[in-house]
Amino acid sequence: MLELQGIAVSPGVAIGRALVFDREGYRITRCLVAVGEDEREWQRFVDAVRQASLKLEANRQSTADKLGERIGDIFSAQLQVLSDPQLQSELESLIRKRAYSAEYAVSEVFTKYAAAFRKASSSFLSERAADIRDVERSLLEVLTGQPMETLKTIPHEAIIVSHELTPGETAGFDPEKVLGICTEAGGSGGHTAIVARGMEIPAVVGVGNFLHQIRSGDEVIIDGHLGRIIVSPDDATRDRYRERRLFRQSIATQLQEIRDLPACTSDGVRIELMANLEFPHEAASCVARGADGVGLYRTEFLYLGRDQEPTEEEHYQAYAQVVRDMQNRPVVIRTLDLGADKMGMTMLAEPENNPFLGLRSIRLSLRNPPLFRIQVRAILRAACLGDVRVMFPMITTLDELRSARFLLRSVSEDLAAEGKHIQCAVQVGMMVEVPAVVLMLDRFIDEIDFVSIGTNDLTQYTLAVDRSNESVADLYQACDPAVLRLIQRTHLIAAEKKKSTSVCGEMSNNPAYALLLVGMGIRTLSLAPAAIPILKKAIRSVTIGQCEAMAWRALRLSTAREVDAFLMNQLAGLVPEIVLQA
Repeated sequence: MLELQGIAVSPGVAIGRALVFDREGYRITRCLVAVGEDEREWQRFVDAVRQASLKLEANRQSTADKLGERIGDIFSAQLQVLSDPQLQSELESLIRKRAYSAEYAVSEVFTKYAAAFRKASSSFLSERAADIRDVERSLLEVLTGQPMETLKTIPHEAIIVSHELTPGETAGFDPEKVLGICTEAGGSGGHTAIVARGMEIPAVVGVGNFLHQIRSGDEVIIDGHLGRIIVSPDDATRDRYRERRLFRQSIATQLQEIRDLPACTSDGVRIELMANLEFPHEAASCVARGADGVGLYRTEFLYLGRDQEPTEEEHYQAYAQVVRDMQNRPVVIRTLDLGADKMGMTMLAEPENNPFLGLRSIRLSLRNPPLFRIQVRAILRAACLGDVRVMFPMITTLDELRSARFLLRSVSEDLAAEGKHIQCAVQVGMMVEVPAVVLMLDRFIDEIDFVSIGTNDLTQYTLAVDRSNESVADLYQACDPAVLRLIQRTHLIAAEKKKSTSVCGEMSNNPAYALLLVGMGIRTLSLAPAAIPILKKAIRSVTIGQCEAMAWRALRLSTAREVDAFLMNQLAGLVPEIVLQA
């Protein structure tokens, strides 16, 4: 049994079989052939060796012609691996005696050899691991008949294991088949983590280098609450996690009792609990969990995993479905937030050395007016169906806000000229994600109807921490005193002008942080739908005075560590056991 620790980013317990989804590895599941098929399977392997050898020889010759014989000899070494008698003997034994498919036998043997070479004390031998994986890749591409990256068949009850996953890849998973996700890289605020939460797939990221310790077919447990990964669990561990999964399901059933009750503190202060949405189908889940509306409808899913830009009608239908399903509850639609760590259907900008400080979000939209206009037209059309509000992401300067509002007015006039009925009083807001905006908010506030604090990016830009970089993940702390002061200043300036402030970052999902925000004066929180019931229970268990006292003390602490420890201690004394256990 192997136990690993990572960062918990999407709650839940998943028990299934590993499916390695590695751009430098393979996705081969355990597969046995029928009795009497072993000879045919062995011949498949022999033919694959022949074809892979021809390919490697061609690579050797072309490389030698371009770069010299010394470099070409790299492929000669790989050819030697293919013809190694001990390796072939092991493969033949697995295929002929144990009825392994050729693909599974190759994956099993080559994974073992690569791991052995990596552990060698000799640098020369450890570097040979890459050659082993290259030969494996060549064989598997022949055996499967397709390049590694096009292997997309996912079996039921799979745990996806990878170095990293893009939001597009994650969004493409079938939740009926994919039970959990685990990656070597990533952080709690990354967009892949956000997509996993939106799809309610248990996920742990930032585990570090571990792919060499796991193979497709291994039994894996994902603990999305504590950030633990257990590979090849023993019977006692498996039984314990099965009991834990049932226990959490019982908690969810208990929390259903308060679904239709308001999120009011015990002394009567109303807190709006809105939902963060990734996909249209989540709207039904929001209503089922008692959401007061949609505080953040992320629209990037329309671009993920596509070869063409979405049409206006595709935008409209996606927005209209959510507006209708939310049954007259408010829906805040954020305009395109592509760029940096998000993948679009095309390259919308040249490669950047530092994409987090580059062309993304509202900057990208303003540089691509046709793209922007299509989305805004669809939003305004959907606004005729209910309470729709539009929100611009990553506003940094007043000029950006004014340009975005100008385009909004221009599109509204165009629709009116076309005879289309549109809402005249659509509320317009902006994300507060950049410290510069907080410092200048007194100039912005008169030109907007509401602000929404995106604590993910605000934390990243305030602390100069790449939230998707596992090497500095420990520095990414939303409860850092600097971040808390920026949140407090934002709320105070907005309140002075009687403008509403919400917090839609991942900070809202944590009951301790949420009660802190309530104590700071925030009255609208937007969070993952699955987190709404437990947060409602926490809010209904405390008074506003208790929250304010917690905030007063937390704002006077000096480090994120102190704040976090204080909040956890306070939470234990304020809320019922069910909140702590969930």
